[in-house]
Amino acid sequence: MCRISALNKTAAVLICLFSIYLCLMGDRLKIPKPTARRLSLYLRELEALKETNLISVNSGQLGKALGLTGAQVRKDFATFGTFGRPGVGYIIEPLCEQLRQIMGTDRTWDVAVVGAGKIGQAISGYPRFIDRGFNVVAVFDNNPNIIGSEVANHTVRPVADMTRIIPLRNIKLAILSVPVDVSQELADRLVASGITGILNFAPVRLQVPEGVGVSSVDFSRSLEQLAFETSINFS
Repeated sequence: MCRISALNKTAAVLICLFSIYLCLMGDRLKIPKPTARRLSLYLRELEALKETNLISVNSGQLGKALGLTGAQVRKDFATFGTFGRPGVGYIIEPLCEQLRQIMGTDRTWDVAVVGAGKIGQAISGYPRFIDRGFNVVAVFDNNPNIIGSEVANHTVRPVADMTRIIPLRNIKLAILSVPVDVSQELADRLVASGITGILNFAPVRLQVPEGVGVSSVDFSRSLEQLAFETSINFS
């Protein structure tokens, strides 16, 4: 049960980070980054409200659920046009669709996973990704003991195949779950293969060309932040 819970949290982080990246690509580059980070939160809360059969919600209610002010919600949505109606608020279902279009998650994105260790295997086999518009279509590794094995119905391929398979499948997003000492080299190879967005699990800052997005997940840093907050609360 604990393992499933941890995987759910990891998946939520991945979906949020990819959504942020997608918001910042192409003609979305003018969106303020803090606003882009909140879009995924808005969408998740709206989808949860939709499951309760609620038809509409106002900015104050939505903001309160997320620890924000109603003014902040209205300001964020005003970046993209007029969504709400006076006296009614926001109609939830069409607003969800509009947010998906803005975030780029109204379509399915093929994703490559590089690194078929425990994290890579868990990510590759997580079923909720496809529900959120992300489809793992290729898994790569450089370990001869892993290459050729099956991970989540994918045959693990050698990293040397990335330069052929990624352009062939027109894959633009990749998850990098490899050791620090090879992360930059593999990031370079991903970019050379046509990847324009990398979700990085190695605790290192990747150097990538302009136009390539990188989001990093650092579990140690997150735990340090939690430890700091906990120590303050109990001091």
